Amino acid sequence: MSAMGEMPVPGGSAMSMAWMPLCGQTWTGAAGSFLGMWVAMTAAMMLPSFAPLLWRYRRAVPGMSAGRLAGLTALVCVGYFCVWTALGMVAYPVGLAVTTAQMQLPALARAFPIAVGLAVLVAGAFQFTAWKSRHLVCCREAPGDRRLPADAGTAWRHGLRLGLHCTSCCGNLMAIPLVVGVMDLRAMALVTAAITAERLAPAREGVARAIGAVVVASGLVLTARAVALG
Repeated sequence: MSAMGEMPVPGGSAMSMAWMPLCGQTWTGAAGSFLGMWVAMTAAMMLPSFAPLLWRYRRAVPGMSAGRLAGLTALVCVGYFCVWTALGMVAYPVGLAVTTAQMQLPALARAFPIAVGLAVLVAGAFQFTAWKSRHLVCCREAPGDRRLPADAGTAWRHGLRLGLHCTSCCGNLMAIPLVVGVMDLRAMALVTAAITAERLAPAREGVARAIGAVVVASGLVLTARAVALG
């Protein structure tokens, strides 16, 4: 995570690549492209920490055929990623509006790197909130020794519930690639490692706070660098 402080301050071109239509592309096509990229990104970033929850779900609905269990597990996945897709549908018009304003208003474009640094700082500060702690506990919870009904409705609702807790818990960290640059593979890799660590590491609460401290420091570095370059 310490490498976050070394990330370049993003500019307008990085943002426009993510949000604006390409040459000859319609706005609908641009939105579809963003959602496709968003789903692929969230799947790659969340699966390492989501896979153990799927395994625990499978343990909670024993006594059925492998095919039936696979189908229910897939339905949990669909419910989970539907929540993330809905979040992407909200993020796209917001990102588009910010990018459009940045391209039309030079003053806003000059201030944008500072805003990115502040957004990263806020994302780090969120790691220390009670909201984060509460939803992180819910994200770690699994059926355990409980038994869940082996039906499609329960599987669907279980996936939605996991998705809601997960977006509430990790939305701050997932916002970092959006503001730094959706195509920045370094930011994606670091955020993936952070989310996985705070879910699976033994000292999870301490890990979450350590991640928060590093992200806050990275936000301060990005902000200071943007001010110096501005």
